[in-house]
Amino acid sequence: MEPGLCCRAYLLAGRLWTAISKALFAEFLATGLYVFFGVGSVLPWPVALPSVLQIAITFNLATATAVQVSWKTSGAHANPAVTLAYLVGSHISLPRAMAYIAAQLAGATVGAALLYGVTPGGVRETLGVNVVHNSTSTGQAVAVELILTLQLVLCVFASTDSRQTLGSPAAMIGTSVALGHLIGIYFTGCSMNPARSFGPAVIVGKFAVHWIFWVGPLTGAVLASLIYNFILFPDTKTVAQRLAILVGTTKVEKVVDVEPQKKESQTNSEDTEVSV
Repeated sequence: MEPGLCCRAYLLAGRLWTAISKALFAEFLATGLYVFFGVGSVLPWPVALPSVLQIAITFNLATATAVQVSWKTSGAHANPAVTLAYLVGSHISLPRAMAYIAAQLAGATVGAALLYGVTPGGVRETLGVNVVHNSTSTGQAVAVELILTLQLVLCVFASTDSRQTLGSPAAMIGTSVALGHLIGIYFTGCSMNPARSFGPAVIVGKFAVHWIFWVGPLTGAVLASLIYNFILFPDTKTVAQRLAILVGTTKVEKVVDVEPQKKESQTNSEDTEVSV
């Protein structure tokens, strides 16, 4: 490899690493904020127990805030189910998806830990851990979480698809989360987000029926991705392109925003590939 080309590849790899680091921090921060404020709304304060409407509005606002803060940096997933949906739809590579989910779970745990730390002992109780309510069976709980997450992920795709809309998707995604809570609270406390269930469960050590809040949302996310990306609004990616996206091998210029270069330097970089 020529010294000039090697140097350019090194610089581009550095920019790529910077972009990925920012994206991971954005996912960590957005999920932590979502859990802190969202779960904080379900705490049973003796002076005023939260209503379903209050919880739904708070999760709406928490979602809109998290999305607005992070969507230009990381795509504002803040939810392992959304990340899985993007992976199935060939919008993100497997290595990046795994890194996103790790950042989301870490952010959710830190957000729940902060909430636990600032909340009086008599109010903490189970810290809003998702459980099955009102004689709902485990099968019904999985089905409800599947449907709630399916509508959320469909809304996420429709709100962020540049072919359909421009501008911030924060308001619409927040509305979708509120819609899920208005129904789902009566069945499962409404998760739609494995990270939201995971953070509080880790802090208080309660994992009874925790699997429901992974199986339901992840299954709903996969179905929503298949419906949106292959039926409602299919794209033109070939199998080879999808495989390249999956393993994370693509042209450098398509991964990060590179400053304009002289024509002669652009020619030297066309064959450079990196993993993302």
